[in-house]
Amino acid sequence: MTGSCSRRHFMRTLSRAGAATAASACLPRGGRSAPGRYQATWESLAQYRVPDWYGEAKFGIFLHWGVYSVPAYGSDWYPRQMYLKGTDTFTYHAEHWGPQSMFGYKDFIPLFTAERWDPERWVELFVRAGAKYVVPVGEHHDGFPMYKSIFTRWNAADMGPRRDVAAELARAVREHGLKFGISSHRGFNWSYYTFGQGYDTDNPRYSGLYGQPHAPTALASHRPGELVQEPSTDFLEDWFGRSAEMVDRFQPDLFYFDWEIGASAFLPYRRQFAAYYYNRAETWGRGVVLTYKNQAYPEGTAVLDIERGLLGDIHQHPWQTDTSVGWKSWGYIHDEDYKTAADLLPELIDIVSKNGCLLLNVGPQPDGTIPGAAEATLLEMGRWLGANGEAIYGTRPWKVYGEGPAQFKGGAFGEKKGQTFTPEDLRFTARGDALYVIALGWPSRELRVKSLGMKAGLFTGRIARVSLLGSDAELAWNRGEEALTVKTPGEKPGAIAYVFKITVQS
Repeated sequence: MTGSCSRRHFMRTLSRAGAATAASACLPRGGRSAPGRYQATWESLAQYRVPDWYGEAKFGIFLHWGVYSVPAYGSDWYPRQMYLKGTDTFTYHAEHWGPQSMFGYKDFIPLFTAERWDPERWVELFVRAGAKYVVPVGEHHDGFPMYKSIFTRWNAADMGPRRDVAAELARAVREHGLKFGISSHRGFNWSYYTFGQGYDTDNPRYSGLYGQPHAPTALASHRPGELVQEPSTDFLEDWFGRSAEMVDRFQPDLFYFDWEIGASAFLPYRRQFAAYYYNRAETWGRGVVLTYKNQAYPEGTAVLDIERGLLGDIHQHPWQTDTSVGWKSWGYIHDEDYKTAADLLPELIDIVSKNGCLLLNVGPQPDGTIPGAAEATLLEMGRWLGANGEAIYGTRPWKVYGEGPAQFKGGAFGEKKGQTFTPEDLRFTARGDALYVIALGWPSRELRVKSLGMKAGLFTGRIARVSLLGSDAELAWNRGEEALTVKTPGEKPGAIAYVFKITVQS
């Protein structure tokens, strides 16, 4: 055996799962070569290329579903906040569920029953929403995998729902022809729970969920890529093993990592993981996507993900925004403020115009049903994509992403509520002999596109036809020095964003 796993760890894993899985759970030290074309060096990982399917997909569904949906208060960070004195969640928990020493996070697990969960119905909804890939959370910061894991009995297959949620969902997703991904947020588990306060987290009987007690980590907040404390080697090996386990079990088309793996302690492990995942994917004969936040991976070795924000301009490499249908939380909470399709579609359009994909999160209820407001938003997005999807799926950025006064703030956590758009706010996408001009506001009399004026020097082809998706009206147009102008019909084809198709003469 080559690697940094202790013999005890290897033999324990071997006894549960066999040699192949045990070997995958062990990290080679010092950047030793992983089997296959990719090695655990940045130079080798720079061979990676984003698969075509991802550049064509544009829209996926993220799913934060776990034990934290039972208390449904504050956010999906309830498991951490409930142990932090001085937070609203700490007080709420004590008042509604009892003191943390008597009723801990573990005690929510029997209440997480998923009695109405139907993975087939979920996927049918996602298909109707226009999604092309689905990414459930495999394990959140709370340390409770949503699949049967060899590393802990504290998982959804053995407790709570007593169903291998990720495996059942993967089957349904693939049967419908969608791509399946999975996410790991475990990297922050080391600093997630508070120990040393007489809570149930201190009891070694529950270390399979909370982790081995160590010095208190009482900070309520964090900066991206920063851990409150450096994790132990045992924790890092366990993190790698769980990540490799998800790769081996689900052969995911996309693997999502949260922010915490950017911490310096993860450097050799995250590098080794990328090599492992890419080499495994080559044996499957499929192109895969590994996402990261901040600077966890160098550009070009994986796919950049921006949380609740986006990029300010066209990016050379495909990238991704992940955001939620709820303004407040990723997981289900009782008083969520849900976004509408009118909030989300302009963001999707802007992202696609800049070479990105949108991964939109939904937080299901503990019984396994999708909240009605979230379902309504997804269906409205699906109706728009059904009529206008040719301007989204399979497109590539044009020479500029758009024009007009409305700008989305670049960077993580830049999204804002109540943004309005005018007929001057345009975004561009392209495919084949078509250029799509998407107006974020309705041009009631005339569409004016400055970027297509002869003086701009951006468009050198000849226009054969201009049409409006969803409308049968014949449109009169004129291309002058300052702009392309298009006379619009009296009736607009919908209520959100309008796609003008410029067919270029071949």
